[in-house]
Formats: sequence, C-alpha cells, structure tokens
Amino acid sequence: MPAKAPAVVLVNLGTPAEPTPAAVRTFLRKFLSDRRVIEMNPLLWRPILSIILAVRPLSVAAKYKAIWLEQGSPLMHYSVQQAKRLQEELGQDATVRVAMRYSEPTLPKVLDELYAAGHRRVLVIPAYPQYTATCGATVMDEAARWLLTTRDHVELRTVRSFPTAPAYVEALAASLERHWREAGRPDFEAGERVIASFHSIPAAMHNAGDPYRSECEATSAALAERLGIPAGGLVTTYQSVFGRAEWIGPATIDTVEALGKEHCPRVDVICPGFVADCLETLEEIDQLNRETFEQAGGGAFHYVRWGNDSAGCVAAFAEQARSALSGWTPTAPAPLQRDDAAVAAAPDSAPVPAASNLAHMLS
Repeated sequence: MPAKAPAVVLVNLGTPAEPTPAAVRTFLRKFLSDRRVIEMNPLLWRPILSIILAVRPLSVAAKYKAIWLEQGSPLMHYSVQQAKRLQEELGQDATVRVAMRYSEPTLPKVLDELYAAGHRRVLVIPAYPQYTATCGATVMDEAARWLLTTRDHVELRTVRSFPTAPAYVEALAASLERHWREAGRPDFEAGERVIASFHSIPAAMHNAGDPYRSECEATSAALAERLGIPAGGLVTTYQSVFGRAEWIGPATIDTVEALGKEHCPRVDVICPGFVADCLETLEEIDQLNRETFEQAGGGAFHYVRWGNDSAGCVAAFAEQARSALSGWTPTAPAPLQRDDAAVAAAPDSAPVPAASNLAHMLS
C-alpha cells in the first residue's frame, strides 16, 4: 500500500568513506567521471583522470584526515543531522532521508528503499542553494536515470535552487550577526571586509550559459542588503579551482592574499554555497586561506560557520520543503461518491457517446 506521507530526500555531493588513499580514489573516480563535472571528450579525459587517480589520493587523504571527526566525514555527519532536524521540523507531513551523489548512500539506493516502503511521492532537494549544471543538474540526472529503470513511476518534484530565499538569507545573516556580537561588527571604513566565498566553476561553463555566477552574486547582494553592509564591504569570491583551465573569479585565495598585503585589519569569511562543512571549508578556507592571509600581513581571520545542523540552515531547508510539498497532503483525498438522487433530479443531459461517435467528434 502506498505510504500516506511524501518523502523528502536531501542530496549532497558525497565524501570518501574514510580518510585513506583507497577511499579517496574510489570517490574521485566516480566524481570526476561525471560528464556534467568534466565537460571533456572521455577519450581525452580518461588518460588525464588515470594520472590524477594515481597522484592525488595520497595528498587529498592527508587533508581529509586533518578534518575528520570522531563521527566520520564532516559532510556526512552534518548531512545526517540536517535530515534528522528537518524530520523533526516537518513531523508527520513527510519522511526525510539523506543521499549522496557520488558516495553511499546513493540516490538510486535511497529511492529504491523509499519505493519499497510505499512512498509514491518524492521531493528531491539538491543541497546547493545556487544552481549550476555541475551540482544541481547532476542530481536530477541521477534521479531521471533511476526513473528509467522503474516500471511504476513515483511522482517526483525537485527544488532547482534558492539563492535569495528569505529563510536562507536570514540563516546567513544570523550567523554573521551572532559572530559580530562576540567579535564586533567589522569596521568597513577601516578596510575590514566580509568575504562570501563560493565554489568556482570553469569559465567555459559560465560562457556557455551556466547561471551559477549570477545566482551567487544575487545571494551576496541579498545578504549585504539584509545586514546593511556598505558598497564594497562584502566581496564575492570563488574557491576550489584545479587544473590549468580558466575558472570564474576572483579567486578567494588571491583575494585574501591581496588583502593581507594591504594589511587589512580583519576579514570575516562565510561560505554561502556549502550547507555542510567539508574539505573545502574546513581545510581550504579555515586553514589554507587563513595561513595565506596572515602570512601576507593581514590581521584577524574569521571563518564564520552558518550551515551544518544550525537552526537557520534547517529552517532554510524546511522553507523549501514546505513550498514544494504543497498539495501533497498526508491523507489521500476521499473517492468521489455518486449521488444517485441528484442524478435522477437533474435535467436531461446528453448521453455519453459511443467510442465510434467519439472518434467522429474528434476527427
């Protein structure tokens, strides 16, 4: 029997199962084999990927080991906590699960389990506030591939992105205000800055029409307006580039180095595109970028967390879920009842045409 409540699946990128070269290699192979992520002819890309998988896992595993929690991968741990808190928020209105695009639990496996449990209405929420084909689109690709394997389709909805959604912008603003209550509001006239750092994408993807950059800028503009930050006080930058191709910028690492050389007294860095702390925030921002800024001559460096299992982050997901779940009530509508008395009292009505007459009427 179909389950009464719909299901909500939060889908994030994925993570190695453990901080070892073998686990990192497995994760990178799946991630970097996605044609949405690497838009290169596979015949040209496979030799390059082989070199990457032979060289990179050892150094990347060491970085993962430096941020690993007792509970395991930070991204997996916080994603599970987000799902638990969202379940508490939605209550009996939905069943909440978490899935990963390039690691366990995979989206197809979670969808299989939900179907076996009777769920026929599923909302998939990619855990990316800003849309890009390299992230949000890959989630929908995977969901579509799963549908191709099923005879009995579920009703499937998705959230494309939410770069300026009220609860999301409020979650970002509240985290900065919470930090400012302890550290003080930045002195923008003295050169102190807030940096909103987003994951970068190749410039070729941007030039081909990917809307990601415009959505990142929309988030920054909404955040600056909400906090009353003067023009130039909030800087939008992009991180996590690799390879020799051109990526959209300015690069976060270059920006913090330039600010450090200008002896900027303080920077507060927030990563609006990352709903859960991971290698890109904990190692790249809070370690590498911090060291770069301080060694270049900068003052105080603050990485401001906003996501994970915070109330604001969960509220942002809840806002999207409730909007997308509209009309999917836990209780199925009652079947229509024939009112024989009303039919008898009704005036003469046209008879239902036979199949042959229908064909004639439609011709």
